[in-house]
Amino acid sequence: MAEITSGLRAILNHPLIYRGLQWLVGAERLRRHLASLIEPRPGLKVLDIGCGPADLLAHLPGVDYVGFDSSAHYIQAAQSRFGARGRFFQEELRADSNPELGRFDCIVAIGLLHHLDDAAARQLFRIARERLQPGGRLITVDCCWDEHQHPIARWLISRDRGQNVRSLHGYAELAATALPIMSAECRHNLLHIPYSHTLMVCGLQDSLGDSK
Repeated sequence: MAEITSGLRAILNHPLIYRGLQWLVGAERLRRHLASLIEPRPGLKVLDIGCGPADLLAHLPGVDYVGFDSSAHYIQAAQSRFGARGRFFQEELRADSNPELGRFDCIVAIGLLHHLDDAAARQLFRIARERLQPGGRLITVDCCWDEHQHPIARWLISRDRGQNVRSLHGYAELAATALPIMSAECRHNLLHIPYSHTLMVCGLQDSLGDSK
């Protein structure tokens, strides 16, 4: 991953500090919006790539949740909070990771792509394609550059740990190498503070040839 984890940014590796900062900026609003897109229901299979402490799971009652993250601290925090409500793996998701998990109805990647260079991002979309059920969806959200964004948003994003922030077009180009894009938009209102996100939904066609 291309990211800066030294200096002041290193404190975000601690789950309590990370969660506290997320609460301050209003990340629960973002998670509630993502949950509305996921449409949780009992038995829905959800894969969270780069799940962090798995805070999204609090908004997904009844789903069959699997989270992957390379941080031992985040995975321990997720297991401590949610226990048997999810399955958590401390590793980066690869093409050959845990094939017994099967395919998923929904895959989410929150704040992950801007930590990946183009080659790694394209590989993530390929892995997602192989892991999706027919009719399944991939939902991604990342900070982005946009000509209409607030100066404070631009300043904050310039100091993000991830070093591969892109425009909406840049993220969409990467997604389109592996999956059809159902929707892609730049949002400036998903937090309590000025900030800019690209939100994409990509999908596979079901057996009848219709996208969900």
